[in-house]
Amino acid sequence: MLNGKTVVLGITGGIAAYKSAKLVSKLKDLKADIFVIMTENATEFITQLTLQTLSQNPVYIDMFKLIEKAEIGHISLSKRGDIIVIAPATANIIGKIASGIADDLLTSTVMASNCPKLIAPAMHSNMYENPIVQQNIKNLEDLGYEFIGPETGKLASGDIGIGRLAKIEDIINKIIEILKIKKH
Repeated sequence: MLNGKTVVLGITGGIAAYKSAKLVSKLKDLKADIFVIMTENATEFITQLTLQTLSQNPVYIDMFKLIEKAEIGHISLSKRGDIIVIAPATANIIGKIASGIADDLLTSTVMASNCPKLIAPAMHSNMYENPIVQQNIKNLEDLGYEFIGPETGKLASGDIGIGRLAKIEDIINKIIEILKIKKH
């Protein structure tokens, strides 16, 4: 159970974004408090209303919108999370974080946070296997970021290869594992 734990869930702009609704729903079933941050591109794949309804919390997109009375969004959200999970994570977001770029609410929240971070990549196999993406993942792992997946299977393009988002149950189990380690 994740009773009393706060998950900050970053959702980026890939076709696997629709699976984030199931992730939010399952996390709520485990009694987690969930705050969703969507990139602008994510809003092309799933709606803010869907995620707000499932999480029972506001969903954040705009970096410059105040969260509550005079709170700065990325600072407030970075302090709330027991863990930050990015699922799905595109090559773009992985590259931005690995390069220290904080130009939207999600990347700024990640940079401002001291809690554990779990990244679940999802992209076409050609992108995932690109040496630049692989180096970015290695650099983030060296800094303590955790990764889960991707899996091999049929991709949105119809191709077969590595790049599918890890199974929702596996992501949840990894969240629980990371939070148990953090307690000790």
